[in-house]
Order: sequence, then structure tokens, then C-alpha cells
Amino acid sequence: MTIELLAAAAGDAPKNSFGFMEAMNQGGFVAWFILGVMVIMSVGSFYILFTKLFEQRKVMNQYKDVRAKFWSAPSLKDGATKLEKNSAWRQLVDDALIADDQHAKMTDKLEAHDWMHGSLARSEDAINSKLAGGLPFLATVGATAPFVGLLGTVIGIYRALINIGMAGSASIDKVAGPVGEALIMTAIGLLVAVPAVFAYNWLQSRNKRIGEMLSAFSTDLLAYINSNGTVKPSAPTAAKARTTAAPKPAAAPKK
Repeated sequence: MTIELLAAAAGDAPKNSFGFMEAMNQGGFVAWFILGVMVIMSVGSFYILFTKLFEQRKVMNQYKDVRAKFWSAPSLKDGATKLEKNSAWRQLVDDALIADDQHAKMTDKLEAHDWMHGSLARSEDAINSKLAGGLPFLATVGATAPFVGLLGTVIGIYRALINIGMAGSASIDKVAGPVGEALIMTAIGLLVAVPAVFAYNWLQSRNKRIGEMLSAFSTDLLAYINSNGTVKPSAPTAAKARTTAAPKPAAAPKK
């Protein structure tokens, strides 16, 4: 008889459902708003990661054409036609040609050299600024996403304390929802911040490599113009042939 009464009481007890949607619904507008902000941060971070990665890869692949085709041209103007339009390398060459035409009007040779160097430096800075576009957003997401999640955590804990105070006891059905919401917000904040930080550092390192390539190319352009085409990098095929060619072993002396 006692067992039957306990079974009946258990069947009449209220059933509480726990899960992500239940916790968010209990959190109300504030919980959904914080979740929406972090979703926007995450989508924006991955969008910038893939678009910048594609842009960097394109610039690096174009540099192979520069080494293979550009320096084999008889002049800078002819070499510029072998480069893709609206590319970083074509921009440097065009700016170098414009600076070369302008520096012919200067009487001081030192001033002309500084003008050429400054023009190429400005062109490099413009390209580097374009490549760095979007990276501040990644840095902002990596720095603020954990705190946005922490805001949801604080609100969830606060609601749990209110439920405890109203019920007079810390029963699991009163605190499970708010505490679950708090833990979810903490986890989402970390899941948004960590990929953004990794993407920022990786893209920055690749931009640094591209910046070194741009600086070397600008130096070669400046040397080519100031030497009237005498000084220029050697063809990569010839250099490769020189490095890979091994001297033939000397024949053993006949006895």
C-alpha cells in the first residue's frame, strides 16, 4: 500500500525539463540578446578569416608571377603589362613609374632619391593597410567575447539567487535553469573568443611575411630605376640552375 502511494505521488509530481532552449527561455530577452551578439561576433570573425586568407593567398601567388615574368621584361612598363591589374605588385610598379616621371623634374639628386623612396613607402603602407583591414574586429572579438559571456553568467547567477530567495531553499529545480544558462554563456564566450584570437595572430604573421616581400620588391624597383635597368634580380630559373648544379667529381688518376 505504501509503495502504491509513493508511486502515485511521484506520478503527480511536476516534471521539469532542462536543456539549452529551456535555459535560454528562462533567461528571457537578456539571454537571447547576449547570445545574438556572440553569434554576430562569431560569424563576423569567420567571415574575416576566410576573406583575408583568400586575399593573402592571392597576393602570394601573384608574387610568383613577379619573380618569373616581371624581371625578364626589357623595361618596367613592359613588365607592368605582365602583372594582373589592381594587384598589389602592379600598384607598386605604377607608383614607381609615376614617381620616376616626377623625379626627373627635380634638380637635387638626393632629393630625387628621397622622393622615389618615399613614394614607394607610401604605396607599401597603403597596401599593408588594406591587408590589415578587418583584423581590429578580430582583436576586439578576442578581447571582449569572454566578458560578454561573463555578463550572461552574472545575470544567470543573479536569477538563481533570486529563485533561491523566493523559494526559501536551494532546490535543484529552482537553480538548475539559471545556473545552466550561466554556464552556457561562459562556454559560448570562450568558443567565440578563442578562434578569433588564433585567426588574428595567424593573419598577422602572414601579413608580416607579405610586408617583407613588398619591401624587398620596392627595394629592387628603386635599384632598377636608379641604375637605369642595370641592377635587377636574377631570373629565378637561372639561380635555381646554379644552386642545383653540382660539380662533376674529378676522375681518379690512372696508375
